[in-house]
Amino acid sequence: MQFIEWVDGKLRVLDQTRLPLEEVCLELCTWQEVALAIREMKVRGAPMIGIAAAYAIVLGVQAVEATSRADFLTTLEDIAGAVASTRPTAVNLFQAVRRMRMAAQREEDIAQIKAALITEARSIQADEEEATRRISLLGARLIDDGSTILTHCNAGALATGGHYGTALGMIKAAREQGRNIRVLATETRPLLQGARLTTWELLRDNIPVTLITDSMAGYYMKKRDIDCVVVGADRIAANGDVANKIGTYTLAVLASENSIPFYVAAPSTSVDLSISSGQEIPIEFRSPDEVTHVQGVRIAPEGVEAASPAFDVTPHDYVSAIITEKGIVRSPYAEGLSALRC
Repeated sequence: MQFIEWVDGKLRVLDQTRLPLEEVCLELCTWQEVALAIREMKVRGAPMIGIAAAYAIVLGVQAVEATSRADFLTTLEDIAGAVASTRPTAVNLFQAVRRMRMAAQREEDIAQIKAALITEARSIQADEEEATRRISLLGARLIDDGSTILTHCNAGALATGGHYGTALGMIKAAREQGRNIRVLATETRPLLQGARLTTWELLRDNIPVTLITDSMAGYYMKKRDIDCVVVGADRIAANGDVANKIGTYTLAVLASENSIPFYVAAPSTSVDLSISSGQEIPIEFRSPDEVTHVQGVRIAPEGVEAASPAFDVTPHDYVSAIITEKGIVRSPYAEGLSALRC
């Protein structure tokens, strides 16, 4: 199953809000539909958001009938700015938008710009898919036979495109290489990406998985039932601080307390060398309804205040290694991450 496809001038995506109960594909015909799908997390995961954003820009400019190159580029910039505003934390979104802008600037004729944008969007998708394949094969080296791996949120193919994913990609590759492994997946409140998406992916790949609540992780770590923690990332600062789904920081602290390796798997497009530390990463706050309701059903009393930060930041001191398609980076992270751009 392809989770994101450009078909006949439309973007076809699997609606991740309907999983695991229904497998529903959406055909998105306008950039506004793609932007809404990103905002509503029908399309989610940092690399996948970047891919969808690129195709959103393609959809936006295909219908533009500008009289001059300057007018066309102005319209493109308006669309790109609106698409970039959908999710503030995942840096892959901004990397993809930047690449699309650059592709447009390289061409002089409007028809050539439109064609170049389709080519660039496809290239962005191919690059992300290849990056996750490389991450998976590199990261699998860190997973021993007989390991039990804890993972949080969803960092599989649903979040990245392709076959593997990042954190789940490491697990899938280790399994393909014949290692006997099992996974503990946290439910990942408030939107339950672990319960709904990660378990769905792993079961499809015949990988043994046990679902636990977020608050059970410390219990299993203390029992020595977890050999390593593997998560993805939405943005990595120049010093190695990592922004990922809310609850990641808690797991990193627990892993450190129990001397358990804590690995972060992410493509180099998730590395943001323009910010020196995680303190500069913008954190998205989502609707309080996502906390007070589960799948549309209210679980908290009317009138209660609720907060819903979507991400937290794990300081680099808690990170054992960052696995990218260009290599495995260990402390000192500032030096290692900077070298990825060379």
